[in-house]
Amino acid sequence: MIHLQNVSVMFGGTPIFTDLSWAIPDEEQRIGLVGPNGAGKSTLLRVITGDQEVESGRVDRGATTVGYLEQSLNEQPGDATVREAALQAFDEVLTLEAREKKITAQLERATDYESDSYAKLLDRLNRVQEQLNARDAHRIRSQTEATLAGLGFQPDDMERPLKSFSGGWRMRVALAKLLLQRPDVLLLDEPTNHLDIDSIAWLESYLDSYSGTVVLVSHDRYVLDRMVTQIAELTRGRLSLYDGSYSYYLEERKERRAQWKAEYENQQKRINEIEEFISRFRYNASKAAQVQSRIKKLEKMERIPPPPDAEDRISFRFPDPPRSGRVVLELSSFSKTYAGENGPVQVFDNAGPLAVERGDTIALVGPNGAGKSTLARMLRGTEAFEGERSEGHNVQLAHFAQHQADALPMDATIMQTVRGVSPSTPDTTLRTLLGAFLFTGDDVFKEIRVLSGGEKSRVALACTLLSPANVLILDEPTNHLDIQSKDVLIEAIQQYTGTCIIVSHDRYFLDEVSTHTWRVGNGDVRIFHGPYSEMQWQVEHGTAAALDPEPDASSNNSNGTASTAHETSESDTTPTNGTAPRPDDAFADLNSYEVRQKMEATEEKIMELEAQKEELESDMADPAALEDGAMRSLTKDYQALEAELAELYPTWEALTEHVMALEDA
Repeated sequence: MIHLQNVSVMFGGTPIFTDLSWAIPDEEQRIGLVGPNGAGKSTLLRVITGDQEVESGRVDRGATTVGYLEQSLNEQPGDATVREAALQAFDEVLTLEAREKKITAQLERATDYESDSYAKLLDRLNRVQEQLNARDAHRIRSQTEATLAGLGFQPDDMERPLKSFSGGWRMRVALAKLLLQRPDVLLLDEPTNHLDIDSIAWLESYLDSYSGTVVLVSHDRYVLDRMVTQIAELTRGRLSLYDGSYSYYLEERKERRAQWKAEYENQQKRINEIEEFISRFRYNASKAAQVQSRIKKLEKMERIPPPPDAEDRISFRFPDPPRSGRVVLELSSFSKTYAGENGPVQVFDNAGPLAVERGDTIALVGPNGAGKSTLARMLRGTEAFEGERSEGHNVQLAHFAQHQADALPMDATIMQTVRGVSPSTPDTTLRTLLGAFLFTGDDVFKEIRVLSGGEKSRVALACTLLSPANVLILDEPTNHLDIQSKDVLIEAIQQYTGTCIIVSHDRYFLDEVSTHTWRVGNGDVRIFHGPYSEMQWQVEHGTAAALDPEPDASSNNSNGTASTAHETSESDTTPTNGTAPRPDDAFADLNSYEVRQKMEATEEKIMELEAQKEELESDMADPAALEDGAMRSLTKDYQALEAELAELYPTWEALTEHVMALEDA
């Protein structure tokens, strides 16, 4: 267990927290560390690791091992490959393996097998091998590959130099190394910032079975709600603990804040009464003893700090956009290839057609590198591809992407920058928007040049939102926002009457705003009604493949139920989206008994496969699957089961409909 006892930290004479105490268990606790930006969450994590000195108090770590993932990397990658960098988690094992190799080489060169030196070498080799066995050395490479795969690395990536990857991918390797070390207490500062949705889901599953304690700083509400068992709130230098999820914490905090406010006001009232008595009778000799008594009482009184001000609800509305035509954007069947290090890389292969309609809010999801941002640029019209793109009537586009921060005027202030985008917008409205994006008070007069990358990105996002467009394409808009800022953006998008296309890995955000979900991957785009969680439900229950394909974007079909973007020829017996033939053409030659028998057999097969699927899900959640390298095989079996079920579900539905039709007849 780690104990922080009356710890105080100051920066530039300003206290970050004072007399803070916290006992962190080292077994199976999931703690979400939350608080406003600047409250000192990252500082507190560095205090726990010992990287941040304290002004007073003590930190007792005992024999507890601590691992820490910072928000940014401070070390250069060097020449190591991805696999080699992650294997550094097992430094002791690698040292022992090198020692074993050296001793083995000495034994092979020896000629006097009866000598004392030969016997000593054998003894040394035996001791080294015992240590290797005790550390499960034979498993470290399979564990490493499984962890890297879970975080999104492909087999071909393992031998690539780490320095050839972006900072976000190098952060994944740092996270993998930390997970493989399995410290007693794992401190993770915004670990999902550089992960895609699939990797976040894998990390959740991994940490769910982690044997130690996890302290997590995150702005991802899904992660906080689904993972944590306790919330530690740091605000105004005070740490408050709440048992339960993030949603429970929000409700419980309201009650505690109300009680805190009442206690503070009661104490202030009592202090005022005492001070008034002292002031009235200070020079009255007959009251001198009573005055002195009250003065001492004030000196000894433990003052209750003022509670945080009630959070003002910040709201922002987009400028009213001009009305566009019903069909906003269309892509015909399309392909996209770009030049990779080892030859052409196919991003899309005869995908589409796709159509975006007025009022849609479309979430683009999928693994990193699948082509989400590429598709966003294709829809915007700034990315060349094989195929055709068309815009509807009166379409006015605005596009936010991370690189747009580099195009901001460096000599202008934040306020001047946003005012230049929307000169007719009142300053109060501009300040409200900037406040929602964490620029308050005199912050708005800072020049762009002095801002961090994340701050510049927030200014660029504010500029995009102020543009009078009726189609917004937003690529990772929540990357540098806290939870409260995301809530402001959610409300604004919900009230927006235009059309939105959003790339994001924040599942809560997508669930709150999206009307459709486009899953990008394997060179294709699959389209689902509803937000991300609805898509996940459809995939998990095998109903995703039963969506009808949109025949052609040019037909202006308003039902929006496109599936995989491949057309089906009339000669095909099974549609390419996996749906079964309808009863009229598939079972017309069967009598009622034969149809019923086929329906029951299909139902039994579905039940059998669903049971196998549950077993696989249990096996995949077992940490041992990572250790023995079985995860890849399990995943392959799981995907095969899902595919088989996806074919059986619509077949069973069609058979059921056919039986009912025969009975009605």
